[in-house]
Amino acid sequence: QVQLVDSGGGLVQAGGSLRLSCAASGRTFSSYVMGWFRRAPGKEREFVAAINWCGGSTDYADSVKGRFTISRDNAKNTVYLQMNSLKPEDTAVYYCAADSRAELVYGSKWSRTYDYWGQGTQVTVSS
Repeated sequence: QVQLVDSGGGLVQAGGSLRLSCAASGRTFSSYVMGWFRRAPGKEREFVAAINWCGGSTDYADSVKGRFTISRDNAKNTVYLQMNSLKPEDTAVYYCAADSRAELVYGSKWSRTYDYWGQGTQVTVSS
């Protein structure tokens, strides 16, 4: 069992930055793929980024490439999402998720692939 706690959301002006954190419990964190998803008001949950067990492989949604960076610190059981050059369309509740596979697969972009979810953290970008 893995428990995930998201934090770091807030209100920021367009062009600003935020760093989200996801703290995980459990000794198996370092063997899991970790992902970030988001859900904007009135929209379905969408993939944002994913990272493999050691941080050597990452994947991003086209909408955030070049602006967001996913990373992890296995010693701290934490995964991060650094968000730069934020836009109003980035406004959403952001969720971290854990997949018991160690390596990214095509399905790493799909929410149904993930076994565990955080509670979400709100990010609001004002124009």
